[in-house]
Amino acid sequence: MDAATYTGIVENGQIRLPINVHLPEKATVYVVVPGVKSPSAAYVGSPRLVHPEQAGDFVKKVVEE
Repeated sequence: MDAATYTGIVENGQIRLPINVHLPEKATVYVVVPGVKSPSAAYVGSPRLVHPEQAGDFVKKVVEE
């Protein structure tokens, strides 16, 4: 994979590269922001029973009307 590095700035929520940089439409780019810590993703765990022997209390029953 070939790669090139450019320094740009963010203005009004858009990345502005130097005027002499021309990239093709729909080019894949990677943005690296030095000195900024990214927020960690929220973790949602799967529920667990405190007492696994109680799993039988949660068995579904089919009731036909």
